Amino acid sequence: MDDFVFQNPTRIYFGKSHEAELGRIASQYGSRMLLHFGGQSAERSGLLPLIRKELAAAGLTCFELGGVQPNPRLSLVYRGIELCRQNNIELVLAVGGGSVIDSAKAIAAGAPYSGDVWDFYTGKAVPEKALPVGTVLTIPAAGSESSPGSVITKEEGLLKRAVNADCLFPRFSILNPARCFTLPPAQIANGVTDIMCHLMERYFTNSRPVEFTDRLIEATLRTVIAAAPRVLANPASYDDWAELMWAGTIAHNNLLDTGRKGDWASHDIEHELSALYDIAHGAGLAIVTPAWMKYVLKHDLARFAQYAVRVWGVEDNYFDPERIARAGIARLEAFWSSVGQKVRLSEIGIDDSRFAEMARKCTDDDTQTVGHFVPLRSRDIEAIYRLAL
Repeated sequence: MDDFVFQNPTRIYFGKSHEAELGRIASQYGSRMLLHFGGQSAERSGLLPLIRKELAAAGLTCFELGGVQPNPRLSLVYRGIELCRQNNIELVLAVGGGSVIDSAKAIAAGAPYSGDVWDFYTGKAVPEKALPVGTVLTIPAAGSESSPGSVITKEEGLLKRAVNADCLFPRFSILNPARCFTLPPAQIANGVTDIMCHLMERYFTNSRPVEFTDRLIEATLRTVIAAAPRVLANPASYDDWAELMWAGTIAHNNLLDTGRKGDWASHDIEHELSALYDIAHGAGLAIVTPAWMKYVLKHDLARFAQYAVRVWGVEDNYFDPERIARAGIARLEAFWSSVGQKVRLSEIGIDDSRFAEMARKCTDDDTQTVGHFVPLRSRDIEAIYRLAL
């Protein structure tokens, strides 16, 4: 097991009762806040009106910025930064899923920074301070409600990049599973895929021994695999949504990183795909991840076979670990298909015309490798896209 330091400062308020406490919770961080959200779904559901009422009752001054899109855009982040500076904002409150929360974190980091917030996403600078961020989660998927990460897309050049910094951990997050009841099936499938990929990015590691966290990851994967079909069949099942929502948070709050180094190549490879074609992150991961698995399979057949047996219930066969490993990948693809995902690029109308371009961007023209389990260069990434075709 690798050496590690673990701390997660986000206070989680989980369940049905905490939305009514939002004014009290938020007032601990100041009296002037930016309410950041996406489209009209939170308005139609009654969540935004409730939040406005709670904030007003607590005597808080609220400025609003909506319009966050999937693959959140840098241009809206710039607008949010200006709003914060002009109005002396003390808390950025994100209402939505991972895209809204990631955008809120970027705004919070950019407001006190004298340079361009994009510097943080290119590695030119490291965020050292940020405005406090709070979240009201509506879509379990990205885990951004309790992570130090943010992913933003820059429209110019179609670049999708990530940053991680301790100052980006939300101070608090309110998680009410009942807010998921009206999610459409495609968003459910994308959220389930994202959660599972956060777990699998951590699972495929060269660190040894990591039996304890292996078992935690396996159990969380099996929980998601069991709960996902139930919420698709009964979207108003509070208990099943509670399992998924909490699994999504635990999958990406760094607890399951302890003592091990994850891979993250599939995420980086997918970022190029969704930046260029503006597809949902979860939809892209459902295509890229199995292709990555097939490409790196022989690096550690024993780990892939273990995954197949423990997570998917493939019958063990010590004499043919490759067959067991490939059966596990096949079951993953079948599961994602069963919840409505496409698992091939050709199924969503993407051809091979820009594979080389995406592979070059992913590796910054081969000046860096991608992934830790197996470091990949542009030729490897292009081969993975072809396996995904």
